[in-house]
Amino acid sequence: MSAVAVPCQSSNCPNGHPPSRLECPTCNKLGIKGSFFCGQDCFKANWKTHKIIHDLATPRQPLLDDPNINRDGTFNPFGTFKFTGSLRPVYPLSPRRVVPDHIPRPDYAADGIPISETRRAGQPPKILSPEEQQKMRNACKLAREVLDTAAAAIRPGITTDDIDAIVHEATIERGAYPSTLNYRGYPKSVCTSVNEVICHGIPDKRKLQEGDIINLDVSLYKDGVHADLNETYPVGRVDDDSKRLMRTARKCLDEAIKICKPGALFRDIGKVIEPIARANGCSVVRTYCGHGINELFHCAPNVPHYAKNKAVGTMKPGMCFTIEPMINLGHWDLEHWPDDWTAVTVDGKRSAQFEETLLITETGVEILTAGKPREDLQ
Repeated sequence: MSAVAVPCQSSNCPNGHPPSRLECPTCNKLGIKGSFFCGQDCFKANWKTHKIIHDLATPRQPLLDDPNINRDGTFNPFGTFKFTGSLRPVYPLSPRRVVPDHIPRPDYAADGIPISETRRAGQPPKILSPEEQQKMRNACKLAREVLDTAAAAIRPGITTDDIDAIVHEATIERGAYPSTLNYRGYPKSVCTSVNEVICHGIPDKRKLQEGDIINLDVSLYKDGVHADLNETYPVGRVDDDSKRLMRTARKCLDEAIKICKPGALFRDIGKVIEPIARANGCSVVRTYCGHGINELFHCAPNVPHYAKNKAVGTMKPGMCFTIEPMINLGHWDLEHWPDDWTAVTVDGKRSAQFEETLLITETGVEILTAGKPREDLQ
C-alpha cells in the first residue's frame, strides 16, 4: 500500500505546500503524526512556530521539582506549614471506607454532627443500668479484639492506611461501626499517631519505619453504645527514650485506675498522673482529657490528666468513662496540623498514650477494655 502524500506544513511555504517527505525528527520521537516539510528552508523558517507543538506534547512533570511531591504521586498537602518535627503527611488519602447497611450506626454517621451529644451537653454523668453496663462490657471486649488485631500487623513498611483498613474490616466483621468514622468529619476508622503526634493522627500512605512509635486509638459502636481504648507500640527496635516514654505513659494510666472507686474525685486522677510523669522526665498534655462514654461517644465527666485541675464531680457506681493520659518527652503544649485533627508536640519530641474504658462498680472499678500485660512495658 502506498503512503499518503502529506503537504508541507510550513505556514508560509514559498513552494505552494507540495507533497513532502522531510519529517520533523522531534515530532517523530513524540509520536506526532503528519509533521512534514518540503525542505530544510521551510522547516527552519517555520521553527519558532512549530516548536510550540513540541512544548505542548512533551510529557512534563513540573511538580517533581516541588519537594512536597514524590515520584510515586504521593504528596505533602501542607508544604508551606512549619512542622514542629520530622513527620510529614503522605497524601492522597484513600476513599472513605464503606460500612454495610445492616450495621447500626450513631447519629453522626451521615452528616458528621453528633446531635445527641449536643443535646446532653451540661448534664451530669449518666448512671448506667445493669443492662447498659452489660452492653458496654460486650462492646469493649470487641474493641479490645480489634485493637489487638491491628497491633499484630505493626511492622516497618506497613502504612497507617493499611492499619486503618485492618481496623475497619475487623470492626464491621463484628457487626460494629467504627466510632471515629465521620465523627465531626474525621475521615478514617482509627486514629494513628506516630512519633511526635499526640493524638488524632489521620491514617495515610506513610510507611512505618524501624524505630517509630505509633499509637492506635480504636473505638466502635455496638448495640447502641461506644467503646474506646488505645495503646502505643514500638515499630521494631526503638531507642531508650521511647521505651521510657511508653512505660511512663502506661504507668500513669495504671496508677490512676487504682484510685477509681465510688466517692473518688475526678480531679484527683491528675494528682496521681503528673508526679509519675515528672519523675520520669516527662510532661502531661493539658489540652485533651478523658471523657464519659456510653450511648454517646463523648460526654460528662471530663477527666483531666494533670495536677491542680478543676474537674468537678465524684465517681459513682454505674458511671462509665475513659482515662487516657498523653505523655510527652518534652513540653506539654501542642499545635495542630492544617487538617485540624493532627495534634503534635510543640517541640517535635515524641508523645505516647494509653487509654482504657472504665466502669465504676459498687466496690471499685472494672476495666472493660483490659488486655494482656505487654512484656515490652515491664
